[in-house]
Amino acid sequence: MSQAESSQTEGGKEPTLEEAFQELEGIIERMQQREVTLEESFALYEQGICKLRLCNQKIDHVEKKMLLLNGQGELEPLGGAAKNT
Repeated sequence: MSQAESSQTEGGKEPTLEEAFQELEGIIERMQQREVTLEESFALYEQGICKLRLCNQKIDHVEKKMLLLNGQGELEPLGGAAKNT
């Protein structure tokens, strides 16, 4: 399964941040089970890394949306820019 495939839900759309965190928690719980084989744990680890990357991308996207460039080219919080427009 590729990173693109593993980062999409069954409906074909990308999961929300909350859904991705829930999936990551599920992967961690499965990895902690004693009956998981070494091969399964490696596959789960890979899935977990993909979910973690997806979460990081989503968080970065939100952080970038919270900053805007003002007229002088300086970054300012989203609420501060609204006052000047």
